[in-house]
Amino acid sequence: MSPLAAINHLLNFAAPALAVAVLLVSFAHVFMRKMAKTHGWLAPIAINFIVGCAVLAAGLVLLGRDGRMLTYAALVLACATSQWLLLRAWR
Repeated sequence: MSPLAAINHLLNFAAPALAVAVLLVSFAHVFMRKMAKTHGWLAPIAINFIVGCAVLAAGLVLLGRDGRMLTYAALVLACATSQWLLLRAWR
């Protein structure tokens, strides 16, 4: 595999995590303005992206294939949980 193809595969692997992170933080700024305003944009996106990539990597290792629906469900749940913890929404 060429280096360009490897980079393409890695970017496609991480794309769902980035999309979920950006959408989650955007919706938090729309629907939970007071809580989300204090945290900004970049840090929550980065944290959710890292959590999402870790979940995708764990799904790849445990299930043996990329792109399983169980992995994507775990991605959404893990990112939602990390966003909930970041916003301290239990208060």
